[in-house]
Amino acid sequence: MALRDLAAQETIAVGDRPVRVAVPIPRGHKLAIRPVAAGQTVRKYGWPIGRATADIAVGEHVHSHNLETLLSGTDEYEYGGSVASNVTKAASNDSFLGYRRANGKVGTRNEIWILCTVGCVGRTAERIARLAAQKYAGRIDNVVAFPHQFGCSQLGGDLDRTRRLIAGLARHPNAGGVLILGLGCESNQLSKLLTEIPEAERQRIRYFAAQATEDETEAGLQAVEELVQLAEKDQRVPCGLDDLVVGLKCGGSDGFSGITANPLVGRIADRVTEAGGTAVLTEIPEIFGAEQLLMERAASREVFDGIVHVVNDFKEYFLRNNQPVHENPSPGNKAGGITTLEEKSLGAVQKGGHATVTQVLRYGERTTKPGLTLLEAPGNDGVSSTALVAAGATILLFTTGRGTPLGFPVPTLKISSNSALAAHKSHWIDFDAGKALTVADPETVTDEFLQLIVATASGQPARNELNEQREIAIWKDGVTL
Repeated sequence: MALRDLAAQETIAVGDRPVRVAVPIPRGHKLAIRPVAAGQTVRKYGWPIGRATADIAVGEHVHSHNLETLLSGTDEYEYGGSVASNVTKAASNDSFLGYRRANGKVGTRNEIWILCTVGCVGRTAERIARLAAQKYAGRIDNVVAFPHQFGCSQLGGDLDRTRRLIAGLARHPNAGGVLILGLGCESNQLSKLLTEIPEAERQRIRYFAAQATEDETEAGLQAVEELVQLAEKDQRVPCGLDDLVVGLKCGGSDGFSGITANPLVGRIADRVTEAGGTAVLTEIPEIFGAEQLLMERAASREVFDGIVHVVNDFKEYFLRNNQPVHENPSPGNKAGGITTLEEKSLGAVQKGGHATVTQVLRYGERTTKPGLTLLEAPGNDGVSSTALVAAGATILLFTTGRGTPLGFPVPTLKISSNSALAAHKSHWIDFDAGKALTVADPETVTDEFLQLIVATASGQPARNELNEQREIAIWKDGVTL
């Protein structure tokens, strides 16, 4: 059942301004609209968000002092059948100007990316990118380096995931050319990394180890020159929404995120997937308590089982490290009105709209099907956003109620859940979803936001690009030598 159809089952409400009752309730926080007895389930979006730890009267503030999570360990789930018949492609008149690559993928930018096998050469990569960006301005969109701190002193699966993540970035359609810079003695050897990239996709990849060259900066600039000569021949061409891959992300959420910004992004996900495009949802720990909403939309038994495994595997990851699965929301989330992980998750999954889940990916894997993809990654903004890009997202839709300047390799549109944030941090925020509270038809806001997405995909810079906020972060969970 859709969240928006369950308002009659609510036991709490959220105020869009401070509420004065017996004790003032901050904006975005919850108040009871029905009496709740101690031990009784509290509902928001029509689903349980926790258990009352004390009697709660009508009009009373509902938060950490009287509400606790119901989450503990792993769960068992029952398959209810396929919804594959819901996977259709609807005609759409919306289009953008993108770069169609030789492998059929479409980019929203035409840049040269400089990637590193290991953190030791990160500053070298940045120096090459800075010099090249000045030299080739106007010939391509940009030259950008994405350093990181890993690639050495890693073992086994931990190293494999680092390698797979970097290889995914190297194959990204927003990069008209890629320079992979190695050191030479690191665990993440260039030769092994290249085996993760199909040979047919290496024509626009250059690479070398800094230890093997006399002047690594000069060698890097020469490699970039070769890549620019190839990439500058590419031109934007009309592309449909079926060529778009949108990454769905939230960070610094508040009590309005699940009411305004996340449902707005969900409506965009529906439009993109209905047109034959792809939407990618991640942050697995932030679907705990709401995972069944995704399982009900699995395209097949295989997809259902994939969701079950990725959710329970992540819970076991917490338990293996002697951590509770519900150690979330963050202090900022709580200050913004979110109390339990269930509440946060029920808001977060709305970014996926009502689209059918067509595939489940492990960390570092790439999308291969249209529809809604569920991607394994933690909730951390940097790690999950980077994983979305490596999976193939060519634009990120990043909702926030508290605000963040972060940006990633692809255009990262920040959507504020409340208008106060949009006004306060206009240099961070690309779109104000708070206006949805004051319009009669939410689809008018959706139309406006879709036009911004189309313009951005066609080359209009996002705030993160204007602010030069672009980085990557890699998920490391293994031993460091």
